[in-house]
Amino acid sequence: MGRAFEYRKARKFKRWGNMARVFTRLGKEITMAAKSGADPSTNPRLRAIIQTAKSENMPKENVDRAIKRAVEKDTKDYKEIVYEGYGPYGIGVLIETATDNHTRTVANIRSYFSKAGGSLGVSGSLTFMFEHKCVFKIKQKANINMDDLELELIDFGVDDLYIDEETENIVIYAPFESYGDIQKYIEDNGFELVSAGFDRIPTDTKEISPEQQDEIQKLIDKIEEDDDVQNVYTTMR
Repeated sequence: MGRAFEYRKARKFKRWGNMARVFTRLGKEITMAAKSGADPSTNPRLRAIIQTAKSENMPKENVDRAIKRAVEKDTKDYKEIVYEGYGPYGIGVLIETATDNHTRTVANIRSYFSKAGGSLGVSGSLTFMFEHKCVFKIKQKANINMDDLELELIDFGVDDLYIDEETENIVIYAPFESYGDIQKYIEDNGFELVSAGFDRIPTDTKEISPEQQDEIQKLIDKIEEDDDVQNVYTTMR
């Protein structure tokens, strides 16, 4: 499960083409989190997103600016909205957005589907096809025993825990609702948090031809180019 996510993430960042787009999306997450409190020491969610931003080499001034936007009176009020639809060949597409203008966003998303020969669905039409997971990356401690760590985390519902061979970081996957408890465990036990976030894992995928995959990928790329879009998930294998 987790390894597939890391592959998708790497491809996504490559498609985005430049870090400015990554920083824009992270900036929105920081601003939304800071609405609940601009002090990272008392806002665990903000603290975790800032750490994720650091892992993506987001400049400190960008982080500070995103936090400042949360407390400014004339700041745009972003809302998190999920859109669902079907692309060509019956591939399910779930889109997470952060928007200050729902009318604009839904019109754009609908047009992307329509031009690709797909259709925008109603809320809840595809959500059940994806498992919502939280994802943590932490630095290894000296002499860490992975079996012992897994046993300690099993009470939180952790369903995937492994060492990333490239970075040697420990990657943890768990149910969405376990986010707060796992973050507290990581901090209370002295682990260094590299990043924290969420993923949606399709419970069933559909295999299509390479040519059809290219067609779906064009739709995904078009959606991800939209400034209101944060993440795109599909049921394409």
